[in-house]
Amino acid sequence: MKQTDERPNTIPWPPIVLIGMVVGAVILDRILPLPFAGGSAADILAGVGFVLIMLAAALYALSARELRKHNTAILPTKAADRLVTTGPFAITRNPIYLANVIVLSGMALITGNLWMLAAAFLCGFLEYHLAIKREEAHLEHKFGKAWRDYRKKVRRWV
Repeated sequence: MKQTDERPNTIPWPPIVLIGMVVGAVILDRILPLPFAGGSAADILAGVGFVLIMLAAALYALSARELRKHNTAILPTKAADRLVTTGPFAITRNPIYLANVIVLSGMALITGNLWMLAAAFLCGFLEYHLAIKREEAHLEHKFGKAWRDYRKKVRRWV
């Protein structure tokens, strides 16, 4: 059997990428800090960042709840037992990966670390190439027409 038959990945790329992006952005900010807004603008941006992190937390929680409700895997190294198309999955095919990008963006605004904002974009790019493409192939193989119909209705990100 091919890897896509059994499970989409053998390595849990999304959490590795997320942690790597945070660490990399912190290191880059220590070596070469980039200018960021000051004063009340920084306070407003930090508030927006907090809201973004709350949004990401809600996406994580709602996504996990929806996957549990349908009794299917949440881990990116496990095969999907069911195609979940409800809850946050009715809005985006990848709510957990979207939450990773949102949380990095929120952290950038709270900390004033613009490297973290760059890391958010890189995180989305890497998640697509290391996880999403493989997961989509797995879902295509496992669920066929149901997956293709869902893919036509719901966008990958938003």
